[in-house]
Amino acid sequence: MASNIKITFLGTGGSLPKPGRALPAVAVHIDDVLNLFDCGEGTQKQIMKSSISYMDIKNIFITHFHGDHFLGLAGLINTMSFSGRENDLNIYGPPGAIYFVKKIIDLGYYSLNFNIKITELDYGKTYDLGKFLLRTLKSDHPVPAISYSIEEKDAYKIDRNLVDKINFPVNKLEALRSLGRLEINNKIFKIEDVSLGIKKGRKIVYSGDTRPLNSMVEFAKNADVLIHDSTMDSSMEPMVNAYGHTSSRQAAEIARDANVKKLYLFHYSARYNDLKILLNDALSVFPRTYLSTELMDVDVPKDTEVIPLH
Repeated sequence: MASNIKITFLGTGGSLPKPGRALPAVAVHIDDVLNLFDCGEGTQKQIMKSSISYMDIKNIFITHFHGDHFLGLAGLINTMSFSGRENDLNIYGPPGAIYFVKKIIDLGYYSLNFNIKITELDYGKTYDLGKFLLRTLKSDHPVPAISYSIEEKDAYKIDRNLVDKINFPVNKLEALRSLGRLEINNKIFKIEDVSLGIKKGRKIVYSGDTRPLNSMVEFAKNADVLIHDSTMDSSMEPMVNAYGHTSSRQAAEIARDANVKKLYLFHYSARYNDLKILLNDALSVFPRTYLSTELMDVDVPKDTEVIPLH
């Protein structure tokens, strides 16, 4: 299980940038694995102002190919190459990702010094990315779009008394934790033999652009953090929904019904200078609502509860 998970909000606006509010980009750091969700215009400059490094990004997940969510890729990739990057970069997205990302890679005159692996993801699937599971949900937006859930893998709580009781070699514990079972000297050991219970992994859900979805409630169930499209306030719902977005009140209803620990509003329309109207709209429905703001770091604490095996 990962020991540290940190979210960095790089850009929180939608459609149009404005002073003090960049376009969508959210970094999720899981130990030594840095993931970027969306890459709006100017993301590399936001990264340079933040606590993270663009050279450390391993995975980029694009929710959809409207310009405000991906046009920062060209500059970011160019800068990575210019800075001497050698490590592979993984870029994931909905159907169409291979076409659009290849167009970006081929844009302009520059030398690409590293490999870019582009993967089009299916809706409603789970992918094992090593440190975490990635789940996908089909968003309700005018173009192909994906909502993402990063889920830390559950881990067994090891009890050294049980380890000693069955004479299990301590230097094999990590292998047992990883594999679930091991054969040593013709004897089968199972992880359950040395465990008191399971510690549930943390869960972060990023909606991207979407109308309110009933399926989002189940998708975000019990999430530690839900980052949800909150483009306009409730008075604008007919218009915001027509354009494929969610109001702050509707996002709060989803957070409430999904029993999430924290909701962060995101993707604010440029029409709002003061975001309190969006926040108050949501707080009236879900008290654990917060505004995401530029360059804000959010640590996701571990859950200390251990669920007994029996």
